[in-house]
Amino acid sequence: MSVRLHHRITGEGRPLLLLHGLFGSLENLGGVNQRLQADWQIHGLDLRNHGRSPHTDSMDYPAMAEDVVAYLDQQGIDRACLLGHSMGGKIAMQVALTHPERVERLIVADIAPVTYRPRHDAILEGMKNLDLSTINSRGDADRALQDYVEIPEVRMFLLKNLIRVPADEKEDNPDSFRWRLNLPVIDACYQNLADAPEGEGPYDGPVLFIKGSDSAYIQRKHHERIKTLFPAARIEEIEGAGHWLHAEKPDEFARLCREFLTS
Repeated sequence: MSVRLHHRITGEGRPLLLLHGLFGSLENLGGVNQRLQADWQIHGLDLRNHGRSPHTDSMDYPAMAEDVVAYLDQQGIDRACLLGHSMGGKIAMQVALTHPERVERLIVADIAPVTYRPRHDAILEGMKNLDLSTINSRGDADRALQDYVEIPEVRMFLLKNLIRVPADEKEDNPDSFRWRLNLPVIDACYQNLADAPEGEGPYDGPVLFIKGSDSAYIQRKHHERIKTLFPAARIEEIEGAGHWLHAEKPDEFARLCREFLTS
């Protein structure tokens, strides 16, 4: 059953939906939003169990794609361009494969339509083991996560999900902080999120895959699968960027998106 996604709409023009990655929220693609909103109506979405969207007991790509299609229906949008990063890219591919008539153009940022080996075990372990009863500040949380997550920027990204417990909830929750995302369900459903999108396709519409040169998420061995499911796809690479290419090289990323969307 689909859920009603929290969203933010900015700009004017043809609709472009932005779908964030795992542990993220619509704020993560804010730089893309700022650079494209002059020419497109940008719909930033919080995906289920993330951000301010509802929590559910399950997560997989068919269900999350139906959330996006339900959002299009709620907004009265027949067809839209989709841009998804990482997990959001898999959701965007799932929408295109199962509802091709709703997708005008598709941009997939640094992810392939394949099943990956688990890559977030340490992150999940660190977040689950964070004793919220001992956390009085984000600095406390950052120090507690250091044993699990070495890179400070990754910890900063994860801790955007840590929010203060409102005063009116203190009686029921003595902790000062709580996770905004649905950590237990994300952990339980992690294999679903590592899996490939479902559907044999193909989606024949225009597709742009953007890869960070320093990232291993899109490899040469994945190209055949990409072309099978998305025969009109082309793959562009941003030099000097990793998996967070839209944040590391925002102007170059936006330029590639703009050229593709207007071609």
